[in-house]
Amino acid sequence: MNVPGAQPRAGDDKASSGEEGLNAVQASLTFAVPQEGKPYFESSALTGGQPKIFFQTEDHVVTIHDMRPLADDLSVDYQGFELRTWPTSVADLHDDTQVARDYEPEIITLLQQVTAADRVVVFDYTRRSDSAEGAANPDGLRGPAGRVHVDYTVASGPQRARDVLGAEDVECILAAGGWISQINVWRPISGPVRRSPLALADAESVRPSDLIATEQRFPGRVGEIYQLAHAAGQRWYWAPRMTRDEVLLIKGWDSRDDGRARFTPHGAFELPGQDENIPARESIEVRCYLVHEA
Repeated sequence: MNVPGAQPRAGDDKASSGEEGLNAVQASLTFAVPQEGKPYFESSALTGGQPKIFFQTEDHVVTIHDMRPLADDLSVDYQGFELRTWPTSVADLHDDTQVARDYEPEIITLLQQVTAADRVVVFDYTRRSDSAEGAANPDGLRGPAGRVHVDYTVASGPQRARDVLGAEDVECILAAGGWISQINVWRPISGPVRRSPLALADAESVRPSDLIATEQRFPGRVGEIYQLAHAAGQRWYWAPRMTRDEVLLIKGWDSRDDGRARFTPHGAFELPGQDENIPARESIEVRCYLVHEA
């Protein structure tokens, strides 16, 4: 389906010329195994450390292509992700006060410029580190998200929007012909990233049947995300040696169901020959809802 206003698909012109293979890697990603009954896991907020999973996973070695030669053609409406240069003026992204006061407005400005959203609401942020301790957050320590997943589902995306924006506001926006999307902005806290980078699936290469709805249990509530089952046609990308001045925009959910990307699987992976003696990968991801009025 042609999506109005979307950019050309990665894999059409440049990919067919082989340019994307310059920094392609063969690496292992962790997928969920389909099972009878709904899988679930206890979140870091509940365990205080690593999540505890109650379903089977399997590792598959896949080709992860370099997205940099294709960066100008990537679109959150086709592939589900974009690579952007957007420096931050915030000196310390570990400081919650600086993040809330200074970093969140930068992210709002970025997303409004990129998407022309009428409103951007930041509702959560998470730091991650592949050090032995993980990264400190108000709700506990976090390591990289190693299993390939999507942060929201067809059910939890709109429910979280109602929680954040208000149920009445969401219904009014949609009833008037507007739309809402959820986007994560992922940035290295320091760079270049040389350990545990992020792999992202081209959303157009993921079948709905590959997405496995999974309960995510928090203290006092239960959310839902998608885990991903492996399939041969999935196409993977990464941005080698990301710097602190770069961000990835990752779509987690879109209220529109018209053929554009709605869910973008992603997860951390270990580089071939990764040197554990070099500095740990540290990152911050900011979750936002974007409102487009009719």
